[in-house]
Amino acid sequence: MSARLDRLDARFPLAAGALVALVATAGSLYFSEGMGLVPCELCWVQRVLMYPLVVVFGVALVERRPGVYRTVLPLSTLGATAAAYHSWLQISAGGRCAFGGCAAVQLRVAGLTIPNLSLVAFVLITTTAAALFVGNR
Repeated sequence: MSARLDRLDARFPLAAGALVALVATAGSLYFSEGMGLVPCELCWVQRVLMYPLVVVFGVALVERRPGVYRTVLPLSTLGATAAAYHSWLQISAGGRCAFGGCAAVQLRVAGLTIPNLSLVAFVLITTTAAALFVGNR
């Protein structure tokens, strides 16, 4: 498997990461601007960590820079941590928490709440960055 990852073309994980970040960013903007859902403080933390990833992955894709994992991994792991905590708050507090907003389940998409969707996106992005790391060693 190691030999296979050594030959990994960096374009696929770069494009996958860019696509996930773009869909997550567009989705969060649609939820707030299009649907009028008010993001809570934890949502803003996740947005601050997700939105730059669109540009970071986009530039890395155009320039074919697999070393972008150095920038992506800190942002995506912090984002995944915030999203996991946010998801946990929804479960443990019966759909409410001190942060308000999204911690109160406002919407489900395919059975997932907004923080759950954010967690999935950050995990996917972290996975693509890890693939770049392993393939770049």
